[in-house]
Amino acid sequence: MQALRARWRDADTLVCVGLDPEPGKFPARFLSDPDAVFAFCRDIADATADYACAFKPQIAHFAALGAEDALARLIAHLHAVHPDVPVILDSKRGDIGSTAQHYATEAFDRYRADAVTANPYLGRDALQPFLDRADRGVVILCRTSNPGAGELQDLLVAGRPLYQHVAEKAAVKWNAHGNVALVVGATWPEQLAEVRAIVGDVPLLVPGVGAQGGDAAAVVRNAKTADGTGLMISSSRAVLYASNGDDYAQAAAAAARTLRDEINRHR
Repeated sequence: MQALRARWRDADTLVCVGLDPEPGKFPARFLSDPDAVFAFCRDIADATADYACAFKPQIAHFAALGAEDALARLIAHLHAVHPDVPVILDSKRGDIGSTAQHYATEAFDRYRADAVTANPYLGRDALQPFLDRADRGVVILCRTSNPGAGELQDLLVAGRPLYQHVAEKAAVKWNAHGNVALVVGATWPEQLAEVRAIVGDVPLLVPGVGAQGGDAAAVVRNAKTADGTGLMISSSRAVLYASNGDDYAQAAAAAARTLRDEINRHR
């Protein structure tokens, strides 16, 4: 959290760059590269680092390709070359007992991520091994950006939608170490405002801007904190695949810069 707040202040950016490799969308120069997943993501990260408050590699995109080693090397590269930019491992883990402990070890010790996304719908004990790591962040799913999110997250419990109960528990009961953030999708601006009112200055990771249709202006208007920060507005495909030509890195940098500038206009 300290690194994130420093990044908001020093780099003047709320952009979180998602790293979701899909080799079918890579430029042709990577077709014969056996290390294409690492090399492409490294180039994108290096090009966009000036505009990033965080990087967010998505574990399934690597694991499906058998590229876990590339993910580990990528995070090591990010720490070495861009040490001021926190790394959030997007794995949405949530399980019980010793399994949850192993997931925490995976995120924080194997991959050395600064934070991890986690699923709260098994209850606090499934989150506890993550929460106990006071030096690492736990980014808890609250109101997600997908079209079917409301099927469960909007169910009324004691007169309020379930996601509001999650927001309150995460911000108050589960945040003893001050290391909790919440995921709320950009596609639900009204819910963003409701969550912000519940959680105070707890940071929000906001996916869904760009390819999923979320509006950056609405996100900032509804969810910024009093000092104009409090947000990690995530963009993946719109930055990663801004060009499939040899200018892919420059195009990614331009897309990240454009998003940063758009967000800052509304802060």
